Amino acid sequence: MGRRINKVKLFVNDNEQSIIVAKDLELELLKYGFKIVNRNYDLAISVGGDGSFLRMVKDNKFNEKILYIGVNSGTLGFLQEIDIKNTIDFVKRLNCDEYKVEELNIQETKIITSSKIYNFDSLNEIVIRNRDFNTLKIPIYVDDELLENFTGDGILVSTSTGSTAYNMSFGGSIIYNTLGTLSITPIAPLNNKVYSTLINSVIVPSNKVVSFVPSKEYKDLFVQIDGVNKMVDDVIRIETMISRKSIKCLRMNDFHFIKVINNKILQNT
Repeated sequence: MGRRINKVKLFVNDNEQSIIVAKDLELELLKYGFKIVNRNYDLAISVGGDGSFLRMVKDNKFNEKILYIGVNSGTLGFLQEIDIKNTIDFVKRLNCDEYKVEELNIQETKIITSSKIYNFDSLNEIVIRNRDFNTLKIPIYVDDELLENFTGDGILVSTSTGSTAYNMSFGGSIIYNTLGTLSITPIAPLNNKVYSTLINSVIVPSNKVVSFVPSKEYKDLFVQIDGVNKMVDDVIRIETMISRKSIKCLRMNDFHFIKVINNKILQNT
């Protein structure tokens, strides 16, 4: 039985280090008989940081038939599994089918305005703020049950994969990346004798819909989807949920999410 992956496309960040790493990686792949192509590929490899991985998945429209993996030539690189010093070993193991496949959930968001409906997919998170970055007041619902009337700088809703990204910087919990949850994390919430707002994340399972219904004073919103900014006017409702679709990430056989947390955050040995 032949190897399962033959055609590869590289998605390379436009900095000098990433370009050098990508050239070396391409030579190594060609040495083992892999084909470097631009269409109909089995495996997509991003070279750069986490932003490169997100752009790669978005460029492929979250295609479920492609395998994805990243080579980290950036800084932290939670999504980029392969360190640049391990690229030769990575290609050897890839050639011998020494890997496993892990499915990661996609977040599906619908923004309903008075004139249009927008649909977005994301891997990490969405962020909702007031358009002028003043205090945001907005009701939050889970399956149409009122969770709270939020008051603060903004709200972040992340996937389990995205729990180690922007979510973590606001004190949100780290969620095991394959659990398929949504984390509703407040950004600078107000909690005093005037406003009663949750100060911790609320984690909901994959079958729940999280909704936001702005009042007329707060209908012009700033929405960020995996780091891409959108100014959306006259918003009636925002709904976000875990999609039925998922992407397939290629992992080395010794990959373990707990080990990633230890290495990337704590750097213990």
